[in-house]
Amino acid sequence: MGIDYGLARTGLAISDPEGRLVFPVTTLRMADYVNRKAFLAALATKIVAEGAEAVVVGLPLLDDGTDSLSTRQVRNAVARLQRRVSLPFFFMPELLSSEEAWIDLREAGLKRSKRHSVLDQQAAVRILSSFLALSPEVRQRQTL
Repeated sequence: MGIDYGLARTGLAISDPEGRLVFPVTTLRMADYVNRKAFLAALATKIVAEGAEAVVVGLPLLDDGTDSLSTRQVRNAVARLQRRVSLPFFFMPELLSSEEAWIDLREAGLKRSKRHSVLDQQAAVRILSSFLALSPEVRQRQTL
């Protein structure tokens, strides 16, 4: 499963068992939950319900490769998820994934209002697709 984690919205994507095709799943909105703990519990439940074998989370690094506040927030959320879900977790650097996802959706002909509703899912598709394109040796270096 691929995750584009955000403080307001989190997009999810899955791949077929062979890892050849990646599909958007859903967007979870933080505002739909009473607090962050409930949100992370729902996210963990969704990961398990989708039958994920591993989780790839986009890591929003700065242009120079260093951590930002967003990076630390993602790392903290993943640490909490790892306590709930017994699967391997991987980080995938995500430079411009949302911007590229926006372009993908525009080129697919989606109207602006529809693009907003699926943007985070498409960013998760890009994150997971990028990870699956890596060689197995490089993937292992992305593990937590």
